[in-house]
Amino acid sequence: MPDKPDAIKAVDAPPRTKPSNYPEPFASLMAGRVKRPLGDMFGITNFGVNLSVLPPGSVSALHHQHTKQDEFIYVLEGHPTLITDAGERVLEPGMVAGFAAGGTPHHLENRTQTDCVILEVGDRSAGDEVSYPADDLQAVMGADGKWVFARKDGRGY
Repeated sequence: MPDKPDAIKAVDAPPRTKPSNYPEPFASLMAGRVKRPLGDMFGITNFGVNLSVLPPGSVSALHHQHTKQDEFIYVLEGHPTLITDAGERVLEPGMVAGFAAGGTPHHLENRTQTDCVILEVGDRSAGDEVSYPADDLQAVMGADGKWVFARKDGRGY
């Protein structure tokens, strides 16, 4: 990657040009969410780091779990609601949560009137698969590092 910076302010990182990799009708459910891929700017390939802003009424992702990827979040601003199989919990700035591969399905929702700002970290394990218990969707990471989405019966989108 040419001209990699040595350091930047995270809020100055450009947002993803494509707000979601999900196929429709799921991609539009991510409306409002803004992800700034921080690690990519420095050529980091073993794990991803995103600064995510969830405006009021938005969600971080569909309810999901990974087979190989570990995920970690750190709440910087706001009070997002964490939804897992164990229930719901309102988080606050300074709180962290982690999701080991194969662990509980999870996602965040912003049910407040102010933005929530989250730092997300996840590895990029080859062969990772994602299940979405509430949706007719599954994903497999291809050899090229891109997600391939299909319905639960294997038909493509």
